[in-house]
Amino acid sequence: MGQLNRLLRIINLFGAAMGVVFAVVVAFSVSAQEQEFAGKKVVHLLQEPRHRTVHQDGDIYLLDVQINAGDTSFPHIHDSAILLTFISSATGPQYGRVSSNTDYATQSHTHEVSNPGPGLMRIIALTNLGPGEPDLMLGKPRGMTDDPQIENAWFRSYRIMLEPGQETPMQLHSNPSVVVQATAGKVHVSREDGITAELVAMGDWTWRAENGAYLIKNAGTEAVEVVVNEARR
Repeated sequence: MGQLNRLLRIINLFGAAMGVVFAVVVAFSVSAQEQEFAGKKVVHLLQEPRHRTVHQDGDIYLLDVQINAGDTSFPHIHDSAILLTFISSATGPQYGRVSSNTDYATQSHTHEVSNPGPGLMRIIALTNLGPGEPDLMLGKPRGMTDDPQIENAWFRSYRIMLEPGQETPMQLHSNPSVVVQATAGKVHVSREDGITAELVAMGDWTWRAENGAYLIKNAGTEAVEVVVNEARR
């Protein structure tokens, strides 16, 4: 029993030490960020004027981020998971390349973004301020024939390529989703009740509420690609 108590004391001391180390690292990180942006206006992600909120669904926000050539954003704070669909960069089209950062949900980060040009930097960003759902088996959409290119507690992202006239099966998402056109062409996104949104350019998007069924059709004369992003609850 004496050996067990000593072992437990050692474990507790180790845990306390690791907690102190973590607190020091976080404090150093925050302090370093404060020094880096001293004298500058620091804002929250949702208040940064180049990060324009174009749709809100509870604690989920869709942002159309546009930074002109030669411009720099305000230093801004990320404190939630985010999914980025890149439409264009300083050097040209990005064709809906997708990436996600979920670390922001547990440790906030402040940065500023510069665009050296010559082109427009544009990103369709989906940020999820909710707690996320760690069980990846829950809430999977029906009718989606491909695996997600990104899947985590906060998001799922699918990429779909359609030939002229081709359409997806009717798909049902239990989470809110956004369809973003990734390449040139014409896309129809039709709800189950027949209401259709038409997308005609890279970066065009349409929002679909949770538990809403819809299909996606290539209504143009060339192959087109779209990205379907879910915000998980």
